[in-house]
Amino acid sequence: MSTVEGKIFGMSLRHAILGLLSTGPASGYDLLKRFEISLANVWPATQSQLYSELNRMADADLVKVAAEGPRGRKEYAITDAGHEELRHWLVDVEPERQRRSDMLLRVFFLNLVVQEDAVAYLHKQADHSAKQHNDLVALKEALADEDGNLAVYGRIALEWGLRFSAMSRDWAEWAETVVREARMDDGLDVGLDVTDKRDAGHLG
Repeated sequence: MSTVEGKIFGMSLRHAILGLLSTGPASGYDLLKRFEISLANVWPATQSQLYSELNRMADADLVKVAAEGPRGRKEYAITDAGHEELRHWLVDVEPERQRRSDMLLRVFFLNLVVQEDAVAYLHKQADHSAKQHNDLVALKEALADEDGNLAVYGRIALEWGLRFSAMSRDWAEWAETVVREARMDDGLDVGLDVTDKRDAGHLG
C-alpha cells in the first residue's frame, strides 16, 4: 500500500468508525462486529487497524472513552468534534474515485498467454464475482428485518454491491465465451508463450 493509499484508508476508516459511533457508544469489539456485519463488503478493517485508529481518534478528540469495564474493556463515544468532522467529510469532501484495476490490467495482456490460461483466468473472475454476489444476497436476507435510517442507507449501499457483482459476473462469463470462441486470425496467438513470441519475431 502506497503512502497516499494508506492515508486514504486511514481517513476513511476514521469516518467509518465515527459513523458507527454516531448511533451510540461501543467498544472496540462491538465496532469490529459491526464492521463484519455491515461494512465488510464496503470498507473491511482488521482488529489491529481498528484499535490503532481508535487510539489516534481519541488523541485527536474525535472520540472519548465513555466507560471502562473488566479486562481493560473501553467503550467509546463520538465527541462534538467528531460529529463536526463526520459532517464535513460527508458534505464537503469529494469521495476518492478509484480508476485502477489490477484485474482489468491483466485482461489487457492476456494475449501473452495461451488461450487455455486466458479462459481459466476469466473463469476464475466469474466464479469470484458469483460468490461475492451470493454472499451479498445472503446478507440482504439476513438484514431484511432491520429498520431505522442506518438500515435504509445500508440497504442502498448493499444494492450497489449486488448490482456491481452481478455485472462483474456477467461480464466475466461473456469475456470467457469470447475468448473460447476466438481463432488465431481474430488476434489470439493460441499456443504461443512469451518466449515463443519473441523467438517467432526473428523467424524469416
